[in-house]
This record gives sequence, C-alpha cells and structure tokens, in this order.
Amino acid sequence: MSHSDNFHETGGATLAVARIVIRRSRRHGTGQARPLRSPRTNRLFRAVRCAPRGFSLVELLVVLVILGLLIGLVAPNFMGRAEQSRGDVAKVQVEYLHGALKTYRMDVGRFPSTEQGLGALMRAPTEVADYWRGPYLDKELPLDPWRNQYQYRYPADNLQGLALYSFGADGAEGGEGNDADIGYLPEATTE
Repeated sequence: MSHSDNFHETGGATLAVARIVIRRSRRHGTGQARPLRSPRTNRLFRAVRCAPRGFSLVELLVVLVILGLLIGLVAPNFMGRAEQSRGDVAKVQVEYLHGALKTYRMDVGRFPSTEQGLGALMRAPTEVADYWRGPYLDKELPLDPWRNQYQYRYPADNLQGLALYSFGADGAEGGEGNDADIGYLPEATTE
C-alpha cells in the first residue's frame, strides 16, 4: 500500500465526517456544529450541575459540636450576669422608692410608719390626708426582681433613719453573694 492509498483511505473518512458536520450546522441555520446532546438533555445537565450541594452528616455533626461548645462556654457567664443584673435592678428600685419616700416626707413632715408601709406612697393614710399630695409613684408599688415585696421599717437604726431593702435571691434575711440583702438595711453595718 502506497503513501497515496493510505491518504485516500483516511482522508476520505475525515472528509465524510466534515460533510456530516457541515450538513448539521446548515440544517440549524448556524455556522456552528450542533451539540451532540438534545436541548432537553442540556437543560437537565445544567440543572444537575448547578444544583446546590447538600451537607454531609459529618459536616452537620461538626457544626452541632461547635455550637454545643459555644453554648457550654457562654451559658454559665450569661446566667451569672443575669443574677448580677437582678441585684442591680433591686438597687435602682430601692433608690426610686427612697426618692418617693423623701418627697412624701417633704409633704407630710415625716416618713410613713412601719404599719402604714410603702402603701402610703400610693394611698393617703387617714391621719395625714390633709398634707398628702400623692400618689408618689408613677405605677403600682414594684416587687423586687425575685418577685418579693420590699421590706420597709421606720424608724431604723442606720444613717437614713429608715430601712428599705430586698431580701435578695433567697427571699430570707441575711445571706451572702446573690442571697445578700440589698438596700438600706435596718442596722448600720461596719465593713
């Protein structure tokens, strides 16, 4: 077989393929050859190729472990802050009530007695009704942050002359830390 015979055999096959490609491109009216896949197959192929990939079970477990660690580190700090903020709220409320009691004293001439209690800030006691200009609070008498009533005594043996305080988290007199009494205590304490 000579060189020219070999050229005709391979060249003829190449020429036949070129003719098929040209016929297909003319049939579609473009100068380019038609893709081998049908348009429907192309749409499916693009949809599968562009679809978002899901998460594997291992990836989800890693994320859950990280979230668990973060919650484990943050939750105790947050709980400690929440209890500390209740103490701060109690201090602010004691000052608010103390201010109202001072205004009451300016109008009436003295603080309410222990028997009259803090209720005298909202309703006039009968013995001082002529001098009373209240109510001295904008809203009803508040409870402490632990949902207990504030303690009030007049007179008291301290610098303010009255006792106005919250029992703290334990709801009982005395205590330390979050359970400590907050406000103007009945007896002067030396620290």
